[in-house]
Amino acid sequence: MIARRFIVKGEVQGVGFRYFAIRAARQAGVVGTVRNLADGSVEAIAEGSAAAVSEFRVALECGPSYGHVTQVDESEMQPTGRYSGFEVVF
Repeated sequence: MIARRFIVKGEVQGVGFRYFAIRAARQAGVVGTVRNLADGSVEAIAEGSAAAVSEFRVALECGPSYGHVTQVDESEMQPTGRYSGFEVVF
């Protein structure tokens, strides 16, 4: 299992991005969280197999049809094993 933190930039707030991320995470088979950040970006934390996390990143790079992703920054984290699903946090 691996863990990654993604910061997604562009037109990603107010376009259903967090709920898009939930669907993408469930489809890829990753667990974690997604939330809006004060600077207008979205943060997603994902844990799962390397292939699942990679699939999730590809989805984040595309984003929902009403949004426009310009950049996805990825940083490595230590897996915590504390997530049982994928959900929005506020």
